Amino acid sequence: MSLRSDDHSENSAHLTHLDDHGNIHMVDVTGRPETVREAIAHGRVRMQPTTLTLIERNQIAKGSVLEVAKIAGIMAAKQTPQIIPLCHPLPMTHIDLQFTIDSKAGLIFIEGRTRTHYKTGVDVEALTAVTIAALTIYDMCKGVDTTITLEQAYIAEKSGGKNGTVKFQPD
Repeated sequence: MSLRSDDHSENSAHLTHLDDHGNIHMVDVTGRPETVREAIAHGRVRMQPTTLTLIERNQIAKGSVLEVAKIAGIMAAKQTPQIIPLCHPLPMTHIDLQFTIDSKAGLIFIEGRTRTHYKTGVDVEALTAVTIAALTIYDMCKGVDTTITLEQAYIAEKSGGKNGTVKFQPD
């Protein structure tokens, strides 16, 4: 399959998953140096405050929501190359998720951190961890709350490699 474009502007030159002929390929990282690479992803889940109370009191019938979501996020980060076609398999050296509850706003904030010592970054793995943790929260609580939404997953920071440390803020 070829995704060719007649537009050869600077933007199209930066699509690293396309070769010079517009064909999809996995980026060759053979010549890149191995460095410590880290990423932090943020996301949030919105729900009824009463649902958050049930989570905090461990009264959701399916079990400890945040513990299960943390395990699901860690497992998902390790499986990222199996679900995102052009991701490199990486030797993950660290994966962690933290949850912060804002009961009044009905929000669970999720922070996912990933780290490796390799030739390419771990940002997609951090995003995968956060979004699968959010999806797990939804799955475990959907029986008591039909208003749950998954919101605003993004990379907050990444470091290592040629660009050094880069921080992001959502619009």
